[in-house]
Amino acid sequence: MSLDTADALNVLAQADCLHDEAEVAAAYDKLAAEITAEYADRAPLILCVMNGGLIPTAEITRRLRFPFQMDYLHATRYRGATTGGGLIWKRQPPAILEGRHVLVIDDILDEGHTLVAIRKALAEFAPLSLKVAVLAEKLHDRRAAGAHAEFIGLSVIDRYVFGCGMDYHECWRQLPAIYALRGA
Repeated sequence: MSLDTADALNVLAQADCLHDEAEVAAAYDKLAAEITAEYADRAPLILCVMNGGLIPTAEITRRLRFPFQMDYLHATRYRGATTGGGLIWKRQPPAILEGRHVLVIDDILDEGHTLVAIRKALAEFAPLSLKVAVLAEKLHDRRAAGAHAEFIGLSVIDRYVFGCGMDYHECWRQLPAIYALRGA
């Protein structure tokens, strides 16, 4: 699907801002503090879930003042749409997890099917510990069994959201605030 610039601009102009830039920055600060308390002396491996986790991972890790290694994985259900589909692995987890403390960072915990599949795949590599951090958690009752995050920055209402790594048809990930589609 190619980007329709006029449509994307119109969507942003009509969107509702759920969390402004200052609220998001405070959430990143809070997440970094919690992650530091957990991992400062553990030299963790931090895994970014692409593409949505790119912005939150960058924002959180630039606030960390302890040594860690970083890599990425890529699993998706959305493929540019606004509703989920089947899970697709674009890059499987790296095989260097055994005996490591592993922290996965993603943009949002919605229904959680992707994070459940990621946890299952990573657990097969026998990490010493495995936890998940998300910038946002969507509030609803459709959560997949076992879907959870240990570190959560913000809560968002049950609407289609974008900004801060989350996208509208693969655009607007770079926005420093979280928006909801009007009427969605």
